[in-house]
Amino acid sequence: MTGADQEVAGGRARQTNLARSAARLNAVQALYQLAMSDSPVETVITQFTMIDAGADGGGDEPIAAADKTLFAELVRGAAAKLPQLDEMLAGCLDAAWPDARLEILLRAILRCGAYEMFSRPTVPAPVIITEYMSVADAFFDGKEPALVNAVLDRLARVLRPEEPAAGQRPR
Repeated sequence: MTGADQEVAGGRARQTNLARSAARLNAVQALYQLAMSDSPVETVITQFTMIDAGADGGGDEPIAAADKTLFAELVRGAAAKLPQLDEMLAGCLDAAWPDARLEILLRAILRCGAYEMFSRPTVPAPVIITEYMSVADAFFDGKEPALVNAVLDRLARVLRPEEPAAGQRPR
């Protein structure tokens, strides 16, 4: 492979990673919307996937750049397994911070991360943890990203004990 070919391949890989990150961010927003409304899951997915640059005049770019297949998988899967996800997360939360005490948006981040940790075993746990910490960073200025890190790390140790780096954040 020539240097130019490697550069093109690297650019595609970056685009793919950015698309997955955007899908995760949008999936969390969709889960938040589902928690705040009585809209059906498919309606919310359709609303998010219809948004593209210029479609609403607002220039909303994130979903246009998102991996729409991953987005829909995360939203459908997390929405279908909310009781199981909440049970898994409750076992990973500190007694001082029970599920009922979490903000709705923080709960959506944890649910989405937990679903991905559970359902996508080919994605390394440290990648999932880092991705959802980044989502938390996008919405919170406080200690919430650290909470996401701690809870998803505990969950990774339970769901994926064979992963040697489950408790380590990738660099």
